[in-house]
Amino acid sequence: MLLNTSGSYGWLAIILHWLVAVAVIGLFILGLYMTGLSYYDPFYRQGPYIHKSIGILLFLLVAFRLVWRLVNPRPAPVPTLKKWEHIGAELAHWGLYLLMFAVMISGYLISTADGRPIEVFGWFKVPAWITGLPSQEDIAGVVHYWLAMVLIGLAAVHALAALKHHFWDRDATLRRMLWGSRNK
Repeated sequence: MLLNTSGSYGWLAIILHWLVAVAVIGLFILGLYMTGLSYYDPFYRQGPYIHKSIGILLFLLVAFRLVWRLVNPRPAPVPTLKKWEHIGAELAHWGLYLLMFAVMISGYLISTADGRPIEVFGWFKVPAWITGLPSQEDIAGVVHYWLAMVLIGLAAVHALAALKHHFWDRDATLRRMLWGSRNK
Protein backbone atom coordinates (compact mmCIF):
# COMPACT_ATOMS: atom_id res chain seq x y z
CA MET A 1 0.00 0.00 0.00
CA LEU A 2 1.29 3.44 -0.92
CA LEU A 3 -0.11 5.29 2.09
CA ASN A 4 0.66 4.84 5.76
CA THR A 5 -1.80 3.00 7.96
CA SER A 6 -2.34 3.31 11.70
CA GLY A 7 0.06 0.39 12.20
CA SER A 8 2.71 0.73 9.51
CA TYR A 9 4.39 2.99 6.98
CA GLY A 10 3.36 2.90 3.33
CA TRP A 11 5.71 1.90 0.53
CA LEU A 12 6.46 5.49 -0.44
CA ALA A 13 7.47 6.49 3.10
CA ILE A 14 9.67 3.39 3.37
CA ILE A 15 11.36 3.99 0.01
CA LEU A 16 11.91 7.69 0.80
CA HIS A 17 13.38 6.82 4.21
CA TRP A 18 15.92 4.35 2.82
CA LEU A 19 16.81 6.47 -0.23
CA VAL A 20 17.58 9.42 2.06
CA ALA A 21 19.55 7.19 4.45
CA VAL A 22 21.69 5.73 1.65
CA ALA A 23 22.24 9.16 0.07
CA VAL A 24 23.24 10.82 3.36
CA ILE A 25 25.67 8.04 4.24
CA GLY A 26 27.05 7.93 0.70
CA LEU A 27 27.53 11.70 0.56
CA PHE A 28 29.23 11.65 3.96
CA ILE A 29 31.68 8.96 2.86
CA LEU A 30 32.32 10.69 -0.46
CA GLY A 31 32.78 14.04 1.29
CA LEU A 32 35.33 12.60 3.70
CA TYR A 33 37.14 10.90 0.82
CA MET A 34 37.26 14.17 -1.13
CA THR A 35 38.98 15.99 1.74
CA GLY A 36 42.03 13.80 1.16
CA LEU A 37 42.28 14.35 -2.59
CA SER A 38 45.15 16.33 -4.04
CA TYR A 39 44.82 18.68 -7.00
CA TYR A 40 46.43 16.08 -9.26
CA ASP A 41 44.19 13.23 -8.23
CA PRO A 42 42.05 12.04 -11.20
CA PHE A 43 38.92 12.17 -8.99
CA TYR A 44 39.63 15.73 -7.79
CA ARG A 45 37.02 17.29 -10.13
CA GLN A 46 34.66 14.34 -10.57
CA GLY A 47 34.14 13.76 -6.83
CA PRO A 48 32.78 17.24 -6.08
CA TYR A 49 30.63 17.14 -9.24
CA ILE A 50 29.00 13.89 -8.09
CA HIS A 51 28.75 15.13 -4.47
CA LYS A 52 27.05 18.39 -5.50
CA SER A 53 24.70 16.71 -7.98
CA ILE A 54 23.54 14.09 -5.50
CA GLY A 55 23.32 16.79 -2.80
CA ILE A 56 20.91 18.86 -4.91
CA LEU A 57 18.81 15.79 -5.72
CA LEU A 58 18.82 14.88 -2.03
CA PHE A 59 17.59 18.38 -1.16
CA LEU A 60 14.61 17.86 -3.50
CA LEU A 61 14.01 14.36 -2.12
CA VAL A 62 14.12 15.49 1.52
CA ALA A 63 11.80 18.42 0.75
CA PHE A 64 9.35 16.00 -0.89
CA ARG A 65 9.72 13.58 2.03
CA LEU A 66 8.97 16.34 4.52
CA VAL A 67 5.84 17.37 2.59
CA TRP A 68 4.79 13.70 2.38
CA ARG A 69 5.29 13.35 6.13
CA LEU A 70 3.13 16.40 6.80
CA VAL A 71 0.24 15.38 4.51
CA ASN A 72 0.26 11.62 5.11
CA PRO A 73 -0.55 10.67 8.71
CA ARG A 74 2.14 8.61 10.40
CA PRO A 75 1.39 5.35 12.16
CA ALA A 76 0.56 5.59 15.84
CA PRO A 77 3.53 5.12 18.17
CA VAL A 78 4.22 1.54 19.20
CA PRO A 79 2.10 0.97 22.35
CA THR A 80 5.10 -0.09 24.44
CA LEU A 81 6.96 3.16 23.69
CA LYS A 82 7.59 5.21 26.81
CA LYS A 83 6.63 8.89 26.72
CA TRP A 84 10.29 10.04 26.89
CA GLU A 85 11.15 7.67 24.00
CA HIS A 86 8.35 9.11 21.89
CA ILE A 87 9.44 12.69 22.64
CA GLY A 88 13.07 11.76 21.97
CA ALA A 89 12.14 10.15 18.66
CA GLU A 90 10.16 13.21 17.59
CA LEU A 91 13.03 15.54 18.51
CA ALA A 92 15.53 13.29 16.74
CA HIS A 93 13.43 13.16 13.55
CA TRP A 94 13.02 16.94 13.43
CA GLY A 95 16.71 17.32 14.27
CA LEU A 96 17.60 15.08 11.34
CA TYR A 97 15.49 17.18 8.98
CA LEU A 98 16.97 20.41 10.31
CA LEU A 99 20.53 19.10 10.06
CA MET A 100 20.02 17.71 6.55
CA PHE A 101 18.72 21.04 5.29
CA ALA A 102 21.47 22.97 7.09
CA VAL A 103 24.18 20.71 5.65
CA MET A 104 22.74 21.04 2.15
CA ILE A 105 22.36 24.83 2.39
CA SER A 106 25.95 25.20 3.62
CA GLY A 107 27.05 22.95 0.74
CA TYR A 108 25.17 25.20 -1.66
CA LEU A 109 26.95 28.25 -0.19
CA ILE A 110 30.34 26.57 -0.67
CA SER A 111 29.56 25.61 -4.25
CA THR A 112 28.15 28.94 -5.36
CA ALA A 113 30.59 31.26 -3.57
CA ASP A 114 32.35 31.99 -6.87
CA GLY A 115 29.07 32.93 -8.58
CA ARG A 116 28.82 29.80 -10.75
CA PRO A 117 25.64 27.69 -10.72
CA ILE A 118 25.63 24.06 -9.64
CA GLU A 119 25.20 21.70 -12.56
CA VAL A 120 23.26 18.56 -11.67
CA PHE A 121 24.45 15.66 -13.85
CA GLY A 122 23.94 17.84 -16.94
CA TRP A 123 20.17 17.76 -16.40
CA PHE A 124 19.69 21.26 -14.96
CA LYS A 125 21.55 24.02 -13.16
CA VAL A 126 20.84 25.59 -9.78
CA PRO A 127 21.69 29.30 -9.95
CA ALA A 128 24.08 30.99 -7.55
CA TRP A 129 21.68 33.30 -5.71
CA ILE A 130 23.93 34.05 -2.75
CA THR A 131 27.53 34.96 -3.59
CA GLY A 132 30.32 37.24 -2.53
CA LEU A 133 29.80 37.09 1.23
CA PRO A 134 33.06 37.64 3.12
CA SER A 135 34.91 34.30 3.35
CA GLN A 136 31.72 32.57 2.16
CA GLU A 137 33.39 29.41 0.89
CA ASP A 138 35.65 28.99 3.93
CA ILE A 139 32.99 29.65 6.57
CA ALA A 140 30.38 27.55 4.79
CA GLY A 141 32.98 24.78 4.43
CA VAL A 142 33.64 24.63 8.16
CA VAL A 143 29.91 24.75 8.92
CA HIS A 144 29.22 22.05 6.29
CA TYR A 145 31.87 19.74 7.74
CA TRP A 146 30.79 20.03 11.37
CA LEU A 147 27.07 19.87 10.65
CA ALA A 148 27.67 16.74 8.56
CA MET A 149 29.52 15.21 11.53
CA VAL A 150 26.62 16.03 13.86
CA LEU A 151 24.11 14.72 11.28
CA ILE A 152 25.93 11.39 11.00
CA GLY A 153 26.16 11.20 14.80
CA LEU A 154 22.43 11.78 15.19
CA ALA A 155 21.69 9.31 12.38
CA ALA A 156 23.82 6.73 14.20
CA VAL A 157 21.85 7.32 17.42
CA HIS A 158 18.63 6.99 15.38
CA ALA A 159 19.81 3.66 13.93
CA LEU A 160 20.99 2.38 17.31
CA ALA A 161 17.64 3.29 18.85
CA ALA A 162 15.84 1.34 16.10
CA LEU A 163 18.11 -1.65 16.73
CA LYS A 164 17.52 -1.37 20.49
CA HIS A 165 13.77 -1.47 19.89
CA HIS A 166 14.13 -4.45 17.57
CA PHE A 167 16.54 -6.63 19.54
CA TRP A 168 16.09 -5.50 23.15
CA ASP A 169 12.47 -4.37 23.36
CA ARG A 170 11.33 -6.71 20.56
CA ASP A 171 8.71 -4.25 19.37
CA ALA A 172 7.62 -3.27 15.85
CA THR A 173 9.46 0.06 15.68
CA LEU A 174 12.05 -1.10 13.14
CA ARG A 175 9.87 -3.68 11.37
CA ARG A 176 7.40 -0.94 10.39
CA MET A 177 10.13 0.73 8.30
CA LEU A 178 11.26 -2.45 6.52
CA TRP A 179 9.96 -3.83 3.25
CA GLY A 180 7.72 -6.84 3.34
CA SER A 181 6.78 -6.50 7.00
CA ARG A 182 3.52 -4.60 6.83
CA ASN A 183 1.23 -5.02 9.84
CA LYS A 184 3.46 -7.63 11.49
